[in-house]
Amino acid sequence: MNISKSRSRADTTPTVSKAAGRGCEWNQEQVDCLLSDSFELGKGFDQMKRLLTIFVFAAPCLWSSALTVNAPRSLTQSELNEYNVGPGESIKAVGIIKNLSDEELLETVQRQTFRYFWHYAHPNSGMARERSNTVTADFYWDFINEANDEPNLSKGTFGPEACAVGGTGFGIMATIVAVERNWISREAALDRLIQIVDFLSKADSYHGIYPHFINGDTGKTVAFSRVDDGADVVETSYLMMGLLSARAYFNGNAVKERYLIKRINEMWRAANWNWHTQSDNKRFLWHWSPRNGFDMNFPVKGWNEALITYIISASSSLRQHVISRDVYENTWVNTRNWRNGKSYYGYNLPLGNSYGGGTLFFSQYTFMGVDPNNLTDDHGIDYAEQTRSHTLINRAYSIDNPNKYKGYSEKEWGLTAGDSVKGYFAHSPEEDRGVIQPTAALSSMPYTPSFSMEALRYFYEEKGEKLWSDYGFVDGFSEQFDWYAKSHLAIDQGPIIVMIENYRTGLLWKIFMKIPEVRDGMRKLGFNSPYFTQRLGAQAPEK
Repeated sequence: MNISKSRSRADTTPTVSKAAGRGCEWNQEQVDCLLSDSFELGKGFDQMKRLLTIFVFAAPCLWSSALTVNAPRSLTQSELNEYNVGPGESIKAVGIIKNLSDEELLETVQRQTFRYFWHYAHPNSGMARERSNTVTADFYWDFINEANDEPNLSKGTFGPEACAVGGTGFGIMATIVAVERNWISREAALDRLIQIVDFLSKADSYHGIYPHFINGDTGKTVAFSRVDDGADVVETSYLMMGLLSARAYFNGNAVKERYLIKRINEMWRAANWNWHTQSDNKRFLWHWSPRNGFDMNFPVKGWNEALITYIISASSSLRQHVISRDVYENTWVNTRNWRNGKSYYGYNLPLGNSYGGGTLFFSQYTFMGVDPNNLTDDHGIDYAEQTRSHTLINRAYSIDNPNKYKGYSEKEWGLTAGDSVKGYFAHSPEEDRGVIQPTAALSSMPYTPSFSMEALRYFYEEKGEKLWSDYGFVDGFSEQFDWYAKSHLAIDQGPIIVMIENYRTGLLWKIFMKIPEVRDGMRKLGFNSPYFTQRLGAQAPEK
């Protein structure tokens, strides 16, 4: 997400020169940056720059030995993206700080993690990039399936051009936290959000539903797979959760706030959720493609991360776009994987018919906006029990550690989807590969505050040298395989910021649960919450 109205240096096409006989590659913008930082040349900068540029490219060895301690290097992506933010709105990265109180540590982790969305956002679109590294893939599935030892001889790459629609929704919610905590100004946040909605208003969408990934330069769909090259109703629901929260928060009478609300309302009204039911009220389909139609034939079945998709889809203000309760009951509830009812490690698990309830992000994505405390439904489900038990089971499994993976303990726990030793994988008690994702425990802070804080201190204070970065914690690690990710993912960084804030203040819960359309949609699906009678949700106790 880019505060500046012009494209950053990171988004320009570099002019590359090679030093004769050495193969050293420098581009002009890097030379400009280094020289302008090193000399205050005023109006004479251009002439001096040309002379020094000739010197650099003609004598790379002399440059290396005479002018620098280290050999010349390209600027890192992190350094390049500092140009995304105006000097008055930059958030300084910090290293490991000793002896922080719990509140100071939470603040530090939230703020540094937000840098992913603030400094590393795509400079043209303002959207959250899917990941901080580039992977080899003609389609994203090529990289993902490396986790299952599938060969990947792709010639293409998936990198900083790919923006995440759902991850952008999470980033928008994180931006609200940043304003509330004075990491950035309200004005800067509005500029960034307007940049995003203006870009999205012209980007590819299908009956108002966005694809999973969008090219941040062109606004065109980045295909997830050969047949998944169009609308993704789940990712769009995450985006809308963020946009509706922003509409509720930035509700003043200033011109920029009114303009933002107008743009969000246009996108909200354009989204035809009912298109994905094929109008038969029997199935709600995840994908639609302009080339392949509904050929993927993948229903949004429960239980998983997509409860928010039904809530958003049932909340549409347009009769022709809203889904019915029959769709919810037929596709989500009346499936063999929705209800569990078993007990694991002494904790009863109402939902998620897999061992231990599945990957932990099932209990996080929806509940970034939806407060599970005192939330029940007509089927007798207590969602505070569901989210808390799911988390406690995940931790208890890690402590039990039936596969005897190195490192697992009461401090090192958290199985969820993320980058793995190879590829990307949905880690869970049922599919455990020895990889811990920090986001799993940290984004569970509202459910298991003391246990999550214990994990946070371990990740930060004891393993920070390998896990802590300019964008918060890296995506995953495995002591068993001595593997530590270098990557960050928008869909893993966003929940850390938002769910820690929900633990601290309930901010996003209070905003989202009071949105009139959302309350109406949730009632329609049979949910009951104190928010519906204007009372605040109570904090769920930890067992």
